[in-house]
Amino acid sequence: MLAKLIQFVTYPGVSLLDLGGPLDVFIAANHYATPPWQPYSLSIIALQADTPVLSGFSLKAEPLEAETAPAHTLIVPGGPGIQAFCQDPGFSRFVEQTHTAQRLVSVCTGVFALAAAGKLEGRNVTTHWSAYDELEQRFPSVSVKRGPIFINDGNVWTSAGVTSGIDLALAIVEQDLGHAAALEVARHLVVFLKRPGDQDQFSPTLALQAQSPQFSDLHAWMTAHLDKDLSVAALAAYMNMSERTFVRKYQAHTGHTPSKRVEALRLEEVRRLLVTSSSPLKTLAHRCGLGNESTLIRRFVKAFGITPAEHRARFGPR
Repeated sequence: MLAKLIQFVTYPGVSLLDLGGPLDVFIAANHYATPPWQPYSLSIIALQADTPVLSGFSLKAEPLEAETAPAHTLIVPGGPGIQAFCQDPGFSRFVEQTHTAQRLVSVCTGVFALAAAGKLEGRNVTTHWSAYDELEQRFPSVSVKRGPIFINDGNVWTSAGVTSGIDLALAIVEQDLGHAAALEVARHLVVFLKRPGDQDQFSPTLALQAQSPQFSDLHAWMTAHLDKDLSVAALAAYMNMSERTFVRKYQAHTGHTPSKRVEALRLEEVRRLLVTSSSPLKTLAHRCGLGNESTLIRRFVKAFGITPAEHRARFGPR
């Protein structure tokens, strides 16, 4: 079986994590392939062979020329230098390379290069949350999806910032080599296999960490006791407040009612368990404090617009 040629595009000001995270996934896939073989041929290409990244630090890359071999997969990492890359006089050589690639991939703001090359017309894409508005304004024909950590639309794969490039690369390995191979790579890289693509860049748990420190201990306790009594009375007692004072202060500091926050945490945990386990829904309902299976299904559909079974079929273990 022929190895798939994966080319990583680099440029001055590329983000090393956007480049190195996915690259390590494919290196590990080659190392742990069973039986031993090299499913991927990897190369780093650039408009200039000596590409400065940081002050006093540069990457050696294969110069992108007319005779450069066509890639099966062309990956564009993001970074603060992406706009200058798109305006480089040699950018046309990159555009030509995209014409022959079978799979186009961007990490973080690398999506701007694919959009500038005219490869994202009508496509569903994502990027780092800080670049949503600019991407929509500059490329109105591109459908920007706010929230997901990565999206696959046909032969185009796009991901949010930095570490989500690892999730995207694991998903590609899973598509190419199967779930077991991707699981082995994830295990050796000590990462989860794999966060579902529709997981929000800002999960409810992460959002809580950015809010008032007054309730940080409470939020940690709530997350660890989703199957327990998390009524307003129980939460107020934990905080040593009256129910009325607790509700008033909680809403003032977080912008949400305690009950809404509890439900969001429980549903986020359900979504995680649907992907990482094969437990039946009634078990998940009990474990996450949602009572029974029918309640779980009803609230999950209302929150995410998809049934738990559909979510597991799309993102869960196979």
